[in-house]
Amino acid sequence: MNDLFWFSFFLLCVYTIIPTLIIHLLLLGIHKKSKGHGISLTFDDGPDPVYTPQLLDLLNKYHVKATFFVLGSKAERYPELITRMHQEGHLVGVHNYLHRANALMTPWKVRIQLQHSIRTIEKIIGITPIHYRPPWGIFNIFDFLLFKRFRVVLWSLIVGDWDSKGGAQKIKKRLLSKLKKGDVIVLHDSGQTFGADIDAPSHMLQALNDFLEETSRQGYEFYRVDENIA
Repeated sequence: MNDLFWFSFFLLCVYTIIPTLIIHLLLLGIHKKSKGHGISLTFDDGPDPVYTPQLLDLLNKYHVKATFFVLGSKAERYPELITRMHQEGHLVGVHNYLHRANALMTPWKVRIQLQHSIRTIEKIIGITPIHYRPPWGIFNIFDFLLFKRFRVVLWSLIVGDWDSKGGAQKIKKRLLSKLKKGDVIVLHDSGQTFGADIDAPSHMLQALNDFLEETSRQGYEFYRVDENIA
């Protein structure tokens, strides 16, 4: 039993833990920061029929272009939101077909999910997405092969907006206190994924409104990741 545990742990390390650490620490094939002083807002886990339209209205209010890493399964259910993102000048990227970590899937399953998501988005907006963010930023050893096809984008600022505890004030405080020029910020416009609070995006939207109002006064500029990453 002890031997089986250590063998399983060894396989886990080889398959996902070590590759993920190497990629994050050495920035191999990934982008975490912008090449200039601009800020990039990115949103994961959508589209959501309740919160994504409110988010798009808010971005339009402040004339901010953002990047959405969407789930292919939700894009199929809400194609009108993908269309709206594209028509309003935002970038649409891929966040897997379902919100599952690559560590829990075979390399073939990861590729099937990605292909399905790509075809779905292509059908909706007529453009092949090339920007990808794996759920939770977790990789497996075969994901190195994806770097030839995708621009893999992670983040430099994450504020725990999937947790409702502390509400909008917590999110706003973390955004403003940790913000640096060149940051790629990750937020979430859906609370339906594992570990998230269902009402969390409502707090995120309140905080984001205050954040955009404050940063606009300070002269910050916002760009899509394809315009901004190194």
